[in-house]
Amino acid sequence: MDEGLISTRQAKGLAALAAGLLLLAGPVFAQGQPAGRPATAPRALAGAWEIEKIGAPRSCTVTFGTEPAAKGWQLRFPATCRRALPILNEAAGWDLGSAGAPRLIDGAGKVLIAFDEKAGAAGRRGKGSDGAQYGLDPKGHARVAARPAPSAAELAATAASRRTPVDPAQAPAIESVPGRYAAMRQPGREVCRLSLTAAASETAGATVASFEGACTDTGLTIFSPVAWRYVAGRLELIARKGHKVELVFEDGQWRKDPAVGAPLMLKKLP
Repeated sequence: MDEGLISTRQAKGLAALAAGLLLLAGPVFAQGQPAGRPATAPRALAGAWEIEKIGAPRSCTVTFGTEPAAKGWQLRFPATCRRALPILNEAAGWDLGSAGAPRLIDGAGKVLIAFDEKAGAAGRRGKGSDGAQYGLDPKGHARVAARPAPSAAELAATAASRRTPVDPAQAPAIESVPGRYAAMRQPGREVCRLSLTAAASETAGATVASFEGACTDTGLTIFSPVAWRYVAGRLELIARKGHKVELVFEDGQWRKDPAVGAPLMLKKLP
């Protein structure tokens, strides 16, 4: 038989085998990662629940945690639950089904109990992998409190901690940066004078910066600027020990950015 024909048949066989394996692998992966599952556990479902086997006398308290597990999020319950509800022997976590309803899963992501999406006064109902019906009831257990809306002060602090976007095309030209500057902690109140020169510094890619005369500001004296660098519209003051402070140009002067901690402004002198 022609060797080329054997090779072609083998290739087709391998391709078919690979396609079959992909078809088999797809559902297994999807089972552990339901479509649309949020990255964090929904806080409205986190907390303690009573779970019972419908028609059986025993129930158990389980806790839906918000910490990630091998699959889904952590599920906690006392050891006695394994005897009261044997299906919990395999339970290793919880997640959400495609409709956003909670499910109990094992360590491989296999669904043990899928509860329905309706949450009435009687709680939820669902079918277990053992064919039995189970109930999930809040029973007055407190849910994890929703995070309150941030206050105006919190929003302002969060905004201040972010770096200000800078358009390099609208920033001052690098040729305009060297010169003498008044350093201020408050607008119009000079505490030091700085000289940003064009002389090469020992710091790579930077030029020399130094105090002009004595500086009365303790923080700036400790910082001890020895160099400066201009990158993409942002001015960097570099300390003797290598750390830096960044500034952006606003309203005719340079301002420390992000605006956290003690303020710092540099205004160029004539």
